[in-house]
Amino acid sequence: MAYPAAMDTHPTFPPDLWEQTPPEVRAYIGTLEARVVALEAMVQALQEQLKQDSRNSSRPPSSDSPASQRPKRPRGKRRRGGQPGHPGHTRTLISVEDVDEVVSLKPDRCRGCQAPLAGDDPAPFRHQVIEMPPIKPVVTE
Repeated sequence: MAYPAAMDTHPTFPPDLWEQTPPEVRAYIGTLEARVVALEAMVQALQEQLKQDSRNSSRPPSSDSPASQRPKRPRGKRRRGGQPGHPGHTRTLISVEDVDEVVSLKPDRCRGCQAPLAGDDPAPFRHQVIEMPPIKPVVTE
């Protein structure tokens, strides 16, 4: 197989080493170099496809990745939940006479200093849990 004059030398090999290389190896190196160029072009095209989203192509917004859908906003300075001074919305407690069951829980030690507690609190903390009874269907035959 005859090679053009440009193929007589190779840019990455010294000229004397390239001249010592058999023609079959030179042809194989040329084939591999052409394949590398084609694969690099394919990689470049695929990387360009990865950069596409609904703003710079005809793709629908639903095809965008979740990370690129919305820009991140900086976190606000206020804490989550009700802010200081905001009036609370709590359910009013039912009177003790109308409650079905009263469970009295009294700690034996102080939560802060671990000192033993004795006596009764004149204004204890009250907490009520309201549970809905399970619904049972009425079946008529």
